[in-house]
Amino acid sequence: MMSFLLATNVVFAQTTETEEVLREVAEGVSDGWQTGGLFSVGFNQVSLTNWAAGGQSSMSGNALFNLFADYRKESVVWNNSLDLGYGLIRQGDEGVIKTDDKVDLLSKAGLKASESWYYAGLVNFKTQMTAGYDYPNDSIEISRFLAPGYFLASIGMDYQPEGSFSLFLAPLTGKITLVNDQTLADAGAFGVDPGKKSRSEFGGYIRAFYKRDITENIAFQTKADFFSNYLDNPKEIDVNWETLLLMKVGRYLTVSFATHLIYDADILFDTSDDGIGDSSKVQFKHLLGVGLSYSF
Repeated sequence: MMSFLLATNVVFAQTTETEEVLREVAEGVSDGWQTGGLFSVGFNQVSLTNWAAGGQSSMSGNALFNLFADYRKESVVWNNSLDLGYGLIRQGDEGVIKTDDKVDLLSKAGLKASESWYYAGLVNFKTQMTAGYDYPNDSIEISRFLAPGYFLASIGMDYQPEGSFSLFLAPLTGKITLVNDQTLADAGAFGVDPGKKSRSEFGGYIRAFYKRDITENIAFQTKADFFSNYLDNPKEIDVNWETLLLMKVGRYLTVSFATHLIYDADILFDTSDDGIGDSSKVQFKHLLGVGLSYSF
């Protein structure tokens, strides 16, 4: 039950690029700027006193704030988005634990080359706002703002046969991983060389996005990113794949089901209980949420 309540709250901070579902991006859109955004919030409290069935009292809350600004002028298209998410939970007598922390800024510009292809460039920046800890040990920081921070810049071709699908192919891509914390840098966290605070990679990048309105109030979307470093073990491909099923009940109530899969060979987990990360693993989560949202 407690895990369900946690998932219910976390989803609003984990919903990636939700504005893509809520805004209409169709052919025939007039030239100029289109702007908007989404704000959603979820809150839960469970209080137990002398509860024979067991369990713990808990309180949790999450918020997501998203903005987009798109420009279209004849054969030029420029898409920009900013996703911010944050979530906290307190369970029983334990302290407050962070359940989500996200900063994701993306900008993609394209110049029409043919009916369905665009010459395109993309930049993406990702990090978090506050420190993360190796729970239940809240004295060991394992992440913080700009540790890690990811900056990616790509040049390639963007295939858009219709408004609901795009495939960005970039054979020329630079990726920089930042670890702006000396302790984590000395440990070689997130793939940087021990003692250094950054790592540069050069490789190929693919980004696929698809969305579909199943009914008037039910929408589905999926997004997948793939990156291969040409210069260091190119067979180890970084994968980031997210899906979202969004159902609107009335004007403000939203029900969401989301999944998120990550594989990055540079993110190591401790498999020998010695406190040292020594193995990469597939990360996966699925989330079910109910809460309030407002789009503008």
